[in-house]
Amino acid sequence: MRKSGILLHISSLPSEYGIGKMGAQAYKFVDFLDECQIGLWQILPLSPTSYGDSPYQSFSAFAGNPYFIDFEILEAGGLLHRSEYANIKWEQNPDTIDYEFLYNNVYDVLKKAYARFRPSQSYKLFELVSRDWLDDYALFMSLKSYYKGEPWYKWPENIAMAENEAVDYAKDILKDEIKFHKFIQFCFYQQWNQLKKYANQKGISIIGDIPIYVSHDSAEVWKMPELFCLDEQKTPIAVAGCPPDCFSPTGQLWGNPLYDWRYHKRTEFDWWIKRLKNASETYDIIRIDHFRGFESFYCIPYGNETAEVGIWQKGPDADIFKKAEAVLGKLNIIAENLGFITPEVQRMLDKTGYPGMKVVEFAFSDSENEYFPHNFTTTHCYSYTGTHDNDTLVGWYKSLDKASLEFCRDYLNVKYDNEIPDAMLRTVWSGISEAAIAQFQDVIGADTECRMNTPSTFSGNWKYRAQKSDFTKELKEKLLKLNTLYNRCSKPIKKTERIDFNEQAEFSEGFKRRTSTP
Repeated sequence: MRKSGILLHISSLPSEYGIGKMGAQAYKFVDFLDECQIGLWQILPLSPTSYGDSPYQSFSAFAGNPYFIDFEILEAGGLLHRSEYANIKWEQNPDTIDYEFLYNNVYDVLKKAYARFRPSQSYKLFELVSRDWLDDYALFMSLKSYYKGEPWYKWPENIAMAENEAVDYAKDILKDEIKFHKFIQFCFYQQWNQLKKYANQKGISIIGDIPIYVSHDSAEVWKMPELFCLDEQKTPIAVAGCPPDCFSPTGQLWGNPLYDWRYHKRTEFDWWIKRLKNASETYDIIRIDHFRGFESFYCIPYGNETAEVGIWQKGPDADIFKKAEAVLGKLNIIAENLGFITPEVQRMLDKTGYPGMKVVEFAFSDSENEYFPHNFTTTHCYSYTGTHDNDTLVGWYKSLDKASLEFCRDYLNVKYDNEIPDAMLRTVWSGISEAAIAQFQDVIGADTECRMNTPSTFSGNWKYRAQKSDFTKELKEKLLKLNTLYNRCSKPIKKTERIDFNEQAEFSEGFKRRTSTP
């Protein structure tokens, strides 16, 4: 069945509380998707953000982001009084996210809820089924609070090295703080599971992201150093990134510790299987970021300031997924196979049978480019206008050189530049891919200031917020028409139910853009 989807992270949902939450506006967004006959909602990692506010640099590979917990739901459950959160001026700027303000206020509100919380049977069950990661994470976050947010490698040596005596002492003196962080995770997963259930009941599947790497400042690196290539002081020997290319002349230095794949093979990928199990229960479909890193990965010496010097080393290849599926059953995975893909990576993808990705923004070099829908050789792929790492369609076409822009207009058969975004949507939706997905910014015609992330930059990212006013009747009609015209409706439509679009405005007419560029 042909499908369509919208990429919009929880953080970007409309909200009165400084960031998107898993409350009323999230449910309204699900209703919006349902009314548009869109069957896929793609989000970014749900994990707590750390360095640079990036969901791809998290304190945990398993935990949920406390900022997404909805206060109104906690109030309905008797854990908060409205005055305890509504009197705070959350909306410093409704167009962006102030992560520092959230850090300084969200936890104070959640502590008020925790003071009224009494453990239930469902909480005890959550503690039990999450014990593989929850205990270490709650202790880790309690220690971070105790040490004023400092990364674990700046803590006193005995606790930084997780010596048993120091860990036992910390558990004793921080026991209430540890319970608080467990409570936060219980609230997060309760609210998320209810939201996901609501979406599933509407026939909407959630696509969630797994970053291949974890942050250096994470519970896993602190408490499970054997998983990574570290020295005796738990300092990375080498870190992750990408070599220089035409987009980044000095490469991309991500700084994440690399996995000790020999250890993972000896333990039959036990930690990875637990991670994939958690993801398969959290999402309906898992998108694995930097999928090629399982075939071979780029190693940059620790301490280097750029990614210009590095070597490639072999990863576990498809063996990790074969083992995982032998334990967990068939996994619903999308492989992020963008960038330079070697024959070895393609063979790994073929072995797994997972669909890859096609980003049409990458296509406009020549007519033979593999990202053009007319060059797709299989329906078994997910096609995108752009991803969270791309500029918006408006920002993208404005950045094209004269020759590329002319080629773009010719290919899309448009006369004016401001017709390009809608023409790109039609191109992706009309293609043969099993799923067509666009950023929400692209379906509303937002300019480059609404870009979610610019790779290799360390500030100003992950702050995009949609507004209630974006969800217009015209937008709903536009998306419903796309899905109807190109057979991507999430539910079968009988002939007697088909919409007469001749009674509606033309495709782009009446649609209010955030920006209008002639």
